[in-house]
Amino acid sequence: MSRLLVLLALLAVAAPARGQTPNGATLFDNNCATCHTMSDPRVPSVESLGQRTPESIVDALTKGAMIEQGGALSVAERRAVAEYLTGGTLRASGAGPSSGLCAAPPAPFDIASGPQWNGWSPGTGNTRFQPADQAGLTPEQTPRLTLKWAFGFPDATSARSLPTIAGSRVFIGSQRGAVYSLDARSGCIVWTFQAAASVRSAIVLGPRAGGGTTAYFGDGRSNVYAIDAVTGRPLWTHRIDDHPSSHVTGAPALDRDRLYVSVASGEEGQGGNAKYECCTFRGSVVALNIGTGAVLWKTYTIDQEPRPIGRNRSGTTRWGPSGAGIWASPTLDVKRRLIYGATGNNYTEPAQTTSDAVIAFSMDTGKIVWSAQLTPNDVFVTGCGANPGPNCPDDLGPDFDFGNAPMLTTVGGKDLIVIGQKSGVGWALDPDRQGALVWQYRAGKGSALGGMEFGSALDGEHAYFPVADGNQPTAGELHAVKLATGERAWVAMPRPLLCGERMRGCTPALLAAISAIPGVVFAGAQDGGIRAYSTKDGSLIWEYDTNREFQTVNGVPAKGASINGPGPVVVGGMLFINSGYGALGGRPGNVLLAFGVN
Repeated sequence: MSRLLVLLALLAVAAPARGQTPNGATLFDNNCATCHTMSDPRVPSVESLGQRTPESIVDALTKGAMIEQGGALSVAERRAVAEYLTGGTLRASGAGPSSGLCAAPPAPFDIASGPQWNGWSPGTGNTRFQPADQAGLTPEQTPRLTLKWAFGFPDATSARSLPTIAGSRVFIGSQRGAVYSLDARSGCIVWTFQAAASVRSAIVLGPRAGGGTTAYFGDGRSNVYAIDAVTGRPLWTHRIDDHPSSHVTGAPALDRDRLYVSVASGEEGQGGNAKYECCTFRGSVVALNIGTGAVLWKTYTIDQEPRPIGRNRSGTTRWGPSGAGIWASPTLDVKRRLIYGATGNNYTEPAQTTSDAVIAFSMDTGKIVWSAQLTPNDVFVTGCGANPGPNCPDDLGPDFDFGNAPMLTTVGGKDLIVIGQKSGVGWALDPDRQGALVWQYRAGKGSALGGMEFGSALDGEHAYFPVADGNQPTAGELHAVKLATGERAWVAMPRPLLCGERMRGCTPALLAAISAIPGVVFAGAQDGGIRAYSTKDGSLIWEYDTNREFQTVNGVPAKGASINGPGPVVVGGMLFINSGYGALGGRPGNVLLAFGVN
């Protein structure tokens, strides 16, 4: 799926002579401006980069999406570009705000105590539906939600890790790789753990043999971590993919003594890089032993290893097939002993039947049991518009990969897999018939940043599909579809903008994942609004504008802006949601907000 794939692209050409101080402006103008001044909203603009910190730019070049480009630069050159773009000075490693620690020891942590939202969704079906006893919030109480506290993420322009809540604690990662355990009622910091790269995946908690609770998550270098949920003490770390562009974005899925992790990649951002041998990444699902981190099995979504398939327009070798990463959390079907993963597009030809598909893997062996492809021949890399880059395929696909996780539910005694796609189509598949189509519903027009991006939701009656669709008339629509038939129940039209129509990145688009509780659907929008809709008819029952600066409990300057990525979490009468997303055409921000009922 197209993401923030490019922070500083093509930084491999000109280098100043030895002994000279590198000129950041020259490095950027000669090697980066082509990508970062074009109109593709998936590529951060110069303005967006300027709102970052020098540390976050260097992070991207040394341990993030642009590690390959950054590897061609010296330490001084990376610093020069970062300081030029941001206007700041790179500080010493480890420096930063340290306030916000809990003044008194919090109550002992007990994962079984109180309501929880553990991982991408309550329950293994990834439906993003929170039952009444866990939500602690009713439709009648929802209009009374008010802000209780705000937490600022240091050195961040996006807040994109879904909070996990259990035992009155919040567990959440950050763009700089810091993972926090917070007190859910006050937001104070219980402990902090520093990962090797950005942590975007939600954190999953589970009991540990011999006692205790373990927190599992992945990072932007495909490291998977197990740390003690009470203290933040590391237990083990295992890198599950060696490709330099690979990363873990989806929440791990936990079942008994196994952890299942999906692997995606930012390699499709190399469309304009003439010297890059594109492309060699293949998506996968990996099963790990929860006690040691040992790999029990690893299955690629593309069986064939990449091989040379020709040369790009600059004469550099091209490789294929490649792509089909899995961006979202895998979904567990314990009854059938299957894992469902939804794949992205191919990066290079030959096109595969497992791209843009829902794939069923055996939980026990990793063998692919079946695959249902919903968009064929989708070969795509970025930078392939009017002036296509050297690595662009001759037959460019629509970029209709899956960012949604498959949702497993039961309707009238029959199991269904329901999923929204960037094509704008919602699908219902039959898990007992190799993913055969049951119904399909068109909610939006679809595009590279359109259709259903990060997550849909469902309850016992309806599937809910949020529409992104950029500046199309359908942008910001929320559709309720009858699960039994695939027919429309209602559609909520886009709301008036809260951030000003002329502001870059201000649209009603619903890219962020949504969530449901009995009677209410919660959605965050690119315009910075959090909204609650009635499941009866789609009427608006609550709205909050996050477009402002917030006083934070940890003293970090923070502001809200575009809401994108992980979406809302409802637990124990409280609503938790991130605001700020300086990617995919959004506006940067860095805050976690917690609401409760007065």
